[in-house]
This record gives sequence, C-alpha cells and structure tokens, in this order.
Amino acid sequence: MKIVPETTELVFFLGGHDLEMITIRDLLIATSGVRFHDKQLAWGARASDYRSEIDEALANGKIPVLIELEVDVALPEAVIIDHHGQRAGSEAPTSLHQVFELLGLPPSAWTRWHTLVAANDRGYIKGLEAEGATREEIVEVRRADRQAQGITEAEEAAAEACLASLEERLGGKLSLVHLTHARTATITDRLEAALGGPGFRNLLIISPESLNFYGSGEVIRALVEAFPGGWYGGALPERGFWGIDYGSPEVTSFIERQLRALRNVG
Repeated sequence: MKIVPETTELVFFLGGHDLEMITIRDLLIATSGVRFHDKQLAWGARASDYRSEIDEALANGKIPVLIELEVDVALPEAVIIDHHGQRAGSEAPTSLHQVFELLGLPPSAWTRWHTLVAANDRGYIKGLEAEGATREEIVEVRRADRQAQGITEAEEAAAEACLASLEERLGGKLSLVHLTHARTATITDRLEAALGGPGFRNLLIISPESLNFYGSGEVIRALVEAFPGGWYGGALPERGFWGIDYGSPEVTSFIERQLRALRNVG
C-alpha cells in the first residue's frame, strides 16, 4: 500500500458492497475532509465503473484510492487497497485495516465493531471465533453482512429450498449445493455450526453463472493454478474461498480429486 502525506490529496472509490465496505464508508464519512465516491456497486466492481470520476480527480491533482476495485484502466497514479488474490491471507491486513492506516487515525478510533468486521471479512466464522466473538456478536455480524450485500427475503427463501437437495460427497469431505442465485452467504450461514447449522468441512456451491468453493487452502491453491481468472481470499494458507464465473463439471471433478488426495481435510 502506498502511503501519501495528506488525506486531502486523496479521493476514495468504493468497490462492491458488503459489511466491510459499508464500514469503510462509515469511517470515511466520520473523517473530516475526506472525499469519496460510492455507486453502491456489487462484488466484481471495476475501476472503469468510476472512469469519469477518476479522470476528474486526476485532472484536479488528486490521487485515486481504489478499494477492492479491479484495475481495468490505465492509471498514472493510484493507491490500491484490497486483500483478495495475492493480497489475501490470515496475516494480511484487511481493506478496513488499510484504509484506517491510510487515514492516519489513532488506535483509539479502532472499535470492537471494527475488529469483528475485519475478522469476519478475513476469516468468516472461524475468524470471529478467534477474536472471542460471542454467539450474539456472530449472529449480528452475519445478519449485517447479508443486509449490506443486498440479499433479499426471496433469495433467503430460495436458499432454504435449495438446501433440501444438499449432497454429501467423499464421505463428508465435500458438501455440494446447487443454488438458484449467486448469493452464497445464504447457504454458508445456514450450514455454519456456530449459527445452528450442521457444519461442513468443504463446501461447493454451484450457481447458474458461477461456482464457489469454501474450505481447504491447499485445494484453493491448486484451483488458482489450474483455473486462472477466478477470485480467491480468506484466511489463507489454511482456509479460504475461491470462485469463478462458470460452473463447469471439470472444476467439480478437479476439486473432488484434490480432496481425495489430501490426508487430513478440516
């Protein structure tokens, strides 16, 4: 992350909405003199979604700060904030941590809620548990995250129906769900033992236009190498998530082969 001397030189551009991005927005609002743009985009947002606003900032001598935006345009100068892909990891700073540091805020401004939001974004339920989160805190964080993503009651209901056809494969090493939409949190939250679900070791969610895997970091590393063009992150190298914009049976069989080859799969 590039650190610049004055936040007045910066203009922030917000990526896809989830609880972390909403929390970052709240932090920017609370910090005097900070300018930002938020088009309330979904995951997969790109710098080109803000093309005219970025051009205006550069023309005015400002430095764009791109937060979880795919850099699909040429920029003479910018600060890139993210913690997916090569920037992911259990020890890597989350985007919330990076923005907090960039703003030069004092440690006293970091709250318990910030800790929970960052833990959720980096490590999901296990990350929250590692921070000593209570069941009530975990429930509230996950509820707030689904709300921030814009998940509807209809999507929640559809996920409930899809869970009726959940498949357990490889002796329980892999749970597989066919979901009728792309809001995977509606499935992961329902399966989580900490939220009253049956739990899972590794999870594959196949949606109409994408495929998402949650679980073993070794499998994720293999997927990144074998199927370029996807996205990944989480508390790597131990556990995390990976996804790609298609649900090819080839990917499913690849995951199953990788899991068979592992001796211990948590």
